[in-house]
Amino acid sequence: MKKGFVTVVSFTLIAILSGFPAYAGKSLDEIDRESFAARYVLADLPAVALTPVDAVEQVQVPYELSLDGLWLMAEGGDERARVGQTWSDAMEAVVPGSVHTALVTNGVIPDPYIGQNDSIAEKQSYKTWWFCRQFSLDELPDNPLLSFGGVANRCTVWLNGHKLGTHEGMFGGPDFAVKKYLKKENTLVVKLDPIPQMFLGNWPPNANESWKYTVVFNCVYGWHYAQIPALGIWRTVKLIAEAPVEIESPFVSTRTLQGDMRLVVNLRKVSAPVKGKLQVAVSPRNFEGESQYFEYEINSSKKAEQLSFDFKIDNPRLWWPNDRGEQNLYDMELSFIPRNGGRPDVERTSFGIRTIEMAPFPEGKREDRYDWTFVVNGRPMFVKGTGWCTMDALMDFPRERYDRLLRIAKSQHVQMLRAWGGGMPETDDFYELCDEYGIMVIQEWPTAWNSHNTQPFDMLQETVVRNTKRIRNHPSLVMWGAGNESDKPFGPAIDMMGRLSLELDGTRPFHRGEAWGGSDHNYNCWWDDAHLNHNLNMTSPFWGEFGIASLPHIESVERYLAEEKDIWPSREGGHFRHHTPIFGTMGEFGKLSQYSGYFMPDTTLAEFIIGSQLSQVVGVRHTLERARTRWPETTGALYYKMNDNYPGVSWSCVDYYGAVKPVHYFVQKSFAPLTGVVLFDRTNLSSQEVSLPVYLLDDCSRLAGKEYRVVATVYNDRLDTVACRTFEGQGDSHSVVSLGNLDLTRAQTKSTMLFVVVDVLCDGDRLARNYYFTNYEVRRGVIMSMPRTDVALAQDGHRVTVTNTGKLPAIGVHVEWPGHAHEFVASENYLWLDAGESRTIEVNTEEPVCVKGWNIN
Repeated sequence: MKKGFVTVVSFTLIAILSGFPAYAGKSLDEIDRESFAARYVLADLPAVALTPVDAVEQVQVPYELSLDGLWLMAEGGDERARVGQTWSDAMEAVVPGSVHTALVTNGVIPDPYIGQNDSIAEKQSYKTWWFCRQFSLDELPDNPLLSFGGVANRCTVWLNGHKLGTHEGMFGGPDFAVKKYLKKENTLVVKLDPIPQMFLGNWPPNANESWKYTVVFNCVYGWHYAQIPALGIWRTVKLIAEAPVEIESPFVSTRTLQGDMRLVVNLRKVSAPVKGKLQVAVSPRNFEGESQYFEYEINSSKKAEQLSFDFKIDNPRLWWPNDRGEQNLYDMELSFIPRNGGRPDVERTSFGIRTIEMAPFPEGKREDRYDWTFVVNGRPMFVKGTGWCTMDALMDFPRERYDRLLRIAKSQHVQMLRAWGGGMPETDDFYELCDEYGIMVIQEWPTAWNSHNTQPFDMLQETVVRNTKRIRNHPSLVMWGAGNESDKPFGPAIDMMGRLSLELDGTRPFHRGEAWGGSDHNYNCWWDDAHLNHNLNMTSPFWGEFGIASLPHIESVERYLAEEKDIWPSREGGHFRHHTPIFGTMGEFGKLSQYSGYFMPDTTLAEFIIGSQLSQVVGVRHTLERARTRWPETTGALYYKMNDNYPGVSWSCVDYYGAVKPVHYFVQKSFAPLTGVVLFDRTNLSSQEVSLPVYLLDDCSRLAGKEYRVVATVYNDRLDTVACRTFEGQGDSHSVVSLGNLDLTRAQTKSTMLFVVVDVLCDGDRLARNYYFTNYEVRRGVIMSMPRTDVALAQDGHRVTVTNTGKLPAIGVHVEWPGHAHEFVASENYLWLDAGESRTIEVNTEEPVCVKGWNIN
């Protein structure tokens, strides 16, 4: 996301100007594949059949010693002294982790997320830091390899006083063979070089642009909320005993949905010929089923051997995206048993049986557009999704935190996350959970705004190779992307990424840029101060990014404002404005005031927060719903975004601390597989004659063959019914059904508020409800001044029942856990309850909760 970024591109013109060839009658996918000139497509290599067997030999797991845990950490110092064990000034630090987290834990610096303490933390990124770990070995392993999963960013490593080497680039490595240096008592020393400082005065003016000359996640360098460049040993460190023949990065892909599979295995000779038996065991991971076993005899004198095999899984169970079916997964264990009786090697991975194909838009193939229709397991689908931000500026990535966020995404009916080029090749935990929850991923490489032209080619290539091999077996991974918002996504680095997407995979599409080739990003609302009406009318073949920023939950805001939490209105240079995008340097407070002001007065911080959140709801949900009704002309919509790396005003639906914003619950309604929607082209209908299109959306054909009714009811500012129309029909296989229009006269719209409630009914049951609010600009705060009603709450463990005990509808009814917003999630929230109506929801606590609403006494 960048100020004013809107994609309006003529591919043919760019092709001519750049020397890139233009083609006719082909899609951009086909043109790109030809231009990348891959030596081969890995998934298409000739293969031999694995032999099915009744069982395989049990093989001992290879030796591996984790070096994670407590290390020593110290600032600066002479190399000779540090390597020679002068550590009297050291403090303890946890690895994996960051320098900054260790400094906070040891009380050296304050919490960087509070107030303006981030400026204190940033200074630590520009210092040299040393790490030390001592470890003992009972016996020396064969062929020992010291492996770093990731170090941010430039490091030098010593083992027992011997310099092993230097490495730069944070997404994997370095690895060192250490046989000749290893002893029973060992000392490992790592030096982290300071992050370079390059303040060039570009956009934004105060950001450190040194990320453009290395390979890091760049959203912590001052352009995206956080300005604390990452520094630390942030991934696991381990000592591995390599086998005489090593199995490297096995790749499993689906050839047919009938269980015909392809396995590509690289065997690397460490100290013996590649002669022996390859064993493969495949077992269901999350469902009941039989294990299957295969083997193959290998006889080769080569130093390395790449082999392709075909095998078949009996009674295959498919992996489907969220809401479309089950997420069936398989485990695979491979072992190579040398013929001479040497030590075997074992490698484990997991996979799912699913296919990803891309079909063109209905107009057909175009040389300036990718094929943007996702066809999963042979079924075309509209893709519902959001952006994914690197989870923490200080590289705190616990699995539990991933799980919370991805569970929320699943409950929102999200089917796709775009892991954008401002972030990183995501972790194993992230991908394992996306596999489990059925959330597809577009994985972009860490480039943005044409930085591929300045980032070192070899570092980018190492990042692509390492991480492609690491994550390519995950069924949730459905697309590779070169990076974020480069308006000239050409050149050697982009070509390398495209070529390797074929040579190391070949089963997924690769896009040279985002937005590009039919996808759009749009921020006219916010950066260009456009009225909310703009987002109500936007269309695109595929939405890669759009959205509106809002404030977090008030508990989160008060947390980071600390001693300034009672200062309102906010002041120039204060904590509040510091925690806006670009740290208040780009007029963000004025934009926030504009969008919050559509709804609420700014007399209190709480009102200001509510106004901004409601503006985000309107700016996101209407665009998503319009996109869904345009299927198949529009094939997907990814709003911006799911999460944050730093607390403050942002586009996320879950704030940094974990508090869920209202937009989550409204998108949950907009993304529901079955729902009714009404399209609006403006936010104020007062005293106007209007005709509002009404649609039924049924992604999973839940109503197929059934009689249904869709009832649209309109209420005025007295909560009197001013209009009601019923649309009847019989469900079929169409996922989008245009039902007609909801026509309203000037007299019916003459009201300071209008509410439209849409119910989908079948067999006497209400299967879905969606509702809208409009005319709120007539008077600030009017949405909260509707006639009041009473709502009762009854709690039984995790089940909460809310009942409208009054005579008028209850609007915006939501359950909260006071003091615990950062932990709380409800199965649904922000409800519309008719008079006398009850709704039971699930909450993630048994502690007492409370009920609130926009018109509750």
